[in-house]
Amino acid sequence: MIQLKITGMTCGHCKAAVEKALSGVEGVDSVQVSLEAGSARVEGAPDPAALIEAVKGEGYGAELA
Repeated sequence: MIQLKITGMTCGHCKAAVEKALSGVEGVDSVQVSLEAGSARVEGAPDPAALIEAVKGEGYGAELA
């Protein structure tokens, strides 16, 4: 499991965009994004750098928590 801190999310659309971006990364089994906590939990064996780049590609900030 990989935990990410996500910045810049302000609404449900933001949450959905981050979930979709993370779900598209190779090796991801499931994704849970919390708008309130500003975090994402990723199950599987993806490359953490690829997760961060996917989120940044949608215009949000991301780092390992």
